Amino acid sequence: MTRIRRLFANLFDGWFQLHRRFPSELLDEMTNAISAGEHLHLGEVRFAIEARLSAHAVLEGVDSRSRARDVFSLLRVWDTEHNCGVLLYVLMAEHRIEIVADRGIARRVNINEWTSICDAMRESFAAGKWGAGAMRGIADTHALLARHFPSHGKSRPDELPDRPVLL
Repeated sequence: MTRIRRLFANLFDGWFQLHRRFPSELLDEMTNAISAGEHLHLGEVRFAIEARLSAHAVLEGVDSRSRARDVFSLLRVWDTEHNCGVLLYVLMAEHRIEIVADRGIARRVNINEWTSICDAMRESFAAGKWGAGAMRGIADTHALLARHFPSHGKSRPDELPDRPVLL
């Protein structure tokens, strides 16, 4: 996507529908799914939805991947005892989904597994199924983490908030 197309997308492409696509009830459902799924593995999952980037950010060359890394840091997803945080990041204006995993997870999970989760979410979002796409992304992330980092029944403290963040 060229910088001019990205600028127009961030200025005009449906970003104002953030609260309609992700209403409070859906955020509650997502919170519960994140909380319940974290009992299956040793990871910590965060979900952030951003309506758009500022015109200045787009003109400076900030893309969805670099913004997701910034959000990963801002939300302190890296700040877990076992380096086991994962961020699911959605940039609505550009129809982009990024997953950023902390180094403890990134060492063991293949990039294609994350790409598969992003593709499934993108397909649901493109069909206007925002809730289904978000819930599938959460469920698929939990399944992947349970496969690579099972909890084996160990309880652990919840290190990060489970509620999705609207930016």
